[in-house]
Amino acid sequence: MIGNTIGLAALALGWRRSVWTWPAQFLSGLILVGAYASAQLSGGVGKQLLVIGVALWGWRQWSRGRQQAQDGTIAVRFATWKERGALLAAAAVGTLAVGGLFTAYPSLSWSPWADAYIFVGTLVAMVAQARGLVEFWFAWLLVDLVGVPLAFNSGLAFSGLVYVIYLALVLWGMRDWWLRSRVTAPALEGATA
Repeated sequence: MIGNTIGLAALALGWRRSVWTWPAQFLSGLILVGAYASAQLSGGVGKQLLVIGVALWGWRQWSRGRQQAQDGTIAVRFATWKERGALLAAAAVGTLAVGGLFTAYPSLSWSPWADAYIFVGTLVAMVAQARGLVEFWFAWLLVDLVGVPLAFNSGLAFSGLVYVIYLALVLWGMRDWWLRSRVTAPALEGATA
C-alpha cells in the first residue's frame, strides 16, 4: 500500500513537471522490491528493479535541465513521428518478449500477457516522461485500461483503486501537458538543439 501510494504521489509530481517525481518513483520501486521479495515473487522484484533503473535515468535527464521551461519546470512537447514509431515498436517487441518469458516461466507472473503489457507499457511511459513527451500520458492511459479491470478481477481491490486514481491523474495530466506543449512549441521553434 505504501509503495503504491508513493507511486500516486510520483504521478502527481510528474503532472506538475517536478523533478521530485523521479525520487518518488525510485522510492516506490524500492518499497515494492521489498514487498515482492518478502512474498517470494521474483518476477515482481525483477520488474521493480528495471523500473528503479528507468527512474534513475529519468531523474538524471530532468536534473540536467536540458528541457527547462521559463518557470523552472520541465518543458513538454509532442513526440516526432520517428519517436512515436520507436515507442510503439519498443512497446510491441517488449510485450512479446516479456510475455514470452512470463509464459515460459509461469512463476514470474500469474497473468503473463496482461502483466507483460502493463510492465512494458509502464517502462515506455517512463521513458517518454523522461524525454518530456506528452505521449507519456497516452502510454499511461493504455496501461490503466488493462490494469484497472485486471486488478479488480484478480481480487486486488486496493491496487484497482490505485489504478482508478491513476486514471484520473492521467486524464488531468494529459490535458495539462497537452495545453503546455501548445504554449511552449512556438518558443522552442527558434531555439537551437
